[in-house]
Amino acid sequence: MNKEEQVIRAFRDLFNKMVWLNKARMESSLKGYKSSEVHCVEYIGRNGDSNVTKLAESFYMTRGAITKLTKKLMEKGIIESYQKPDNKKEIYFRLTKQGKVINKVHEELHKEFQERDKAVFEQVSEKQFDSMLGFVEKYSRHLDAEIKKLDDICLK
Repeated sequence: MNKEEQVIRAFRDLFNKMVWLNKARMESSLKGYKSSEVHCVEYIGRNGDSNVTKLAESFYMTRGAITKLTKKLMEKGIIESYQKPDNKKEIYFRLTKQGKVINKVHEELHKEFQERDKAVFEQVSEKQFDSMLGFVEKYSRHLDAEIKKLDDICLK
């Protein structure tokens, strides 16, 4: 196995371990909500004027899938839609009171997970952080370019 394969496998394993470790707490604290719903709530809570297009781009999902997801969240009373007075065409989403509670629980869980993993991050130097972030950003830009190529092909 070459170094590229080792890095990709390590990222995948790391991500899978995090998901596995966090899963039980997430499910017990956010009972009745799917991961995709909670992450949609998180996005809407962090980003003003969220709409179907922005959500689809952020989650690399189709607009149709996001429409279904937001409809489900509205039915559950977690988000509501609104329009701006100067733009009656576009529909935006914001959190309801219940949505804000879910978002707060989710944020607290992330703080708990960060605290659990703090011992590792305290040992990482600024130079190591910069190196890791530089690699992740470079790889992300590469993947963005590959996604754009696919999008361009699909639009033809």
